[in-house]
Amino acid sequence: MFDEWQRVPEVLGAIKRALDDGEFVPNRYLLTGSAIAADSDQGWLGTGRVVDLRMDPLTRREISGRVSGRLFVDRLLDGRLADFAGPEPASLTSYVEWAIAGGFPEVVLNVSTQHRGRWLSGYIDRLISHDVRELAGARDADALRRYLTALAVNTAGVVASKTLYEVADIAATTARAYDQLLRNLFVLDAVPAWATNRLNRLIDTPKRFLVDPSLVANLLNLSLDSVLSDGNILGRLIETFVMAQLRPETQASTSRPRIYHLRDKDGRHEIDAIIEYSGTRVAAVEVKATASPSPRDFIHLRWLRDQLGDRFINGILLHSGPAPVQVDDRIIAAPISTLWL
Repeated sequence: MFDEWQRVPEVLGAIKRALDDGEFVPNRYLLTGSAIAADSDQGWLGTGRVVDLRMDPLTRREISGRVSGRLFVDRLLDGRLADFAGPEPASLTSYVEWAIAGGFPEVVLNVSTQHRGRWLSGYIDRLISHDVRELAGARDADALRRYLTALAVNTAGVVASKTLYEVADIAATTARAYDQLLRNLFVLDAVPAWATNRLNRLIDTPKRFLVDPSLVANLLNLSLDSVLSDGNILGRLIETFVMAQLRPETQASTSRPRIYHLRDKDGRHEIDAIIEYSGTRVAAVEVKATASPSPRDFIHLRWLRDQLGDRFINGILLHSGPAPVQVDDRIIAAPISTLWL
């Protein structure tokens, strides 16, 4: 095992020589790293010999020890109501507490609740002052923090790049460089917009998420009470939390689904997550920070089902209520906790 191999990318050359000179043994080497090194620095890309696997923060499935259950993205393929019960009753308050705690292993497994904020602040400080410098050379730490904070405010949002760099008071070119840096450091995820020839006038702007909701809470100095009293940040934090549960499943599922988002140019229709499977089949996921979804909350799922016909497998609205309900043909409402059933 070679940990943080990107700090000495020449190690790839040694591995290549060992593979070329010896008997091929699958899974012989494990290379781990907290950042993506530039291709130009790697020497050997390992095409056909190296399998990339993204490692995200822990999910609630892993934290709660329910790793043997079927993945949510695989259950969506079947669409049976019984497959979407929650493992335990959970309130909106519990979901917010879990989101604030996040999924960094050290924080959720070994650090006491009262010290989690200090740990996360130290992580962010080191990320800005050390990790970025190591990966890309000197950077303006204050400007990078402003940009990261702007991303936190707008997490789970489709926001113009201009809005972000103007709020952070940096140049457009600097913002683009920061975006790539933060993605290389596995801090920022940009979910691409979904496209299909059956629908016109869809936007192509990605939806940005900080990869762990605890980073959002720490950067914005959010408490449980402040989140629950602000509907805008509540919705963004819960959706960021849900995406943090879905993202690792695309790596683990044998069906190899891909996650997108959908929004049309008129803003009339928007769906939080489009999960695309082979054969262009899709499922749709909406997230609502409420225990009692209204009929209006299902409008976009019904619209997409009617537009796509047989391509539409299932639509599910995740909420903070206690039980799954069949709302309509191929449309279900279910508790967020079904993600770790």
